[in-house]
Amino acid sequence: MAKSPAPAPNDTPVEPTEIGTGKGRATPSRAEQEAARKRPLVPDTKEAKARARADLAAQREKARIGMAAGEERYLPVRDRGPQRRFARDFVDAGWHLGEGVMPFMVLVIVATLIPVSFFQYWSFVALWIFILFVIGDMIITSIRVKKAAKEKFGESRLEKGLGWYAAMRTVQMRFMRLPKAQVKRGQYPV
Repeated sequence: MAKSPAPAPNDTPVEPTEIGTGKGRATPSRAEQEAARKRPLVPDTKEAKARARADLAAQREKARIGMAAGEERYLPVRDRGPQRRFARDFVDAGWHLGEGVMPFMVLVIVATLIPVSFFQYWSFVALWIFILFVIGDMIITSIRVKKAAKEKFGESRLEKGLGWYAAMRTVQMRFMRLPKAQVKRGQYPV
């Protein structure tokens, strides 16, 4: 065992950190303690708020793009699942009268601006006849989607509301549908 050299006698006081006892720092004053308690735990700066807002906007944009692309994790619950995807693809593959409801209504509004009662009356009659045809198309599409889904997924596993889901999609104009159409017209799912 080697002996350590004896410390030289010194008149300067020894710090508690050198001895190994104590906390190693001075006790804070009461004013310092109160000031420390008054500070917010999370700094509320303009930069932090702007960064959080930008992050949230980026997440929302990513979710919007994912939903439009039909990514399963970004879809709302009503659009999830293989049967819903099948119904969307079935509807998107065909032509439907319901896609023309909005343009037809615009034409009716324009026709009502013409001060001739003949045009106004018959434009409303034509609109109601068109709406009846659209409802017929919705019913036929609903039946066709349910029949095709039964063949593909089995009658016992068919989800409730699949026909209604498909029928409501026929009324939306193709470019406004969400999730966006993933198939071309005439490209029916198998």
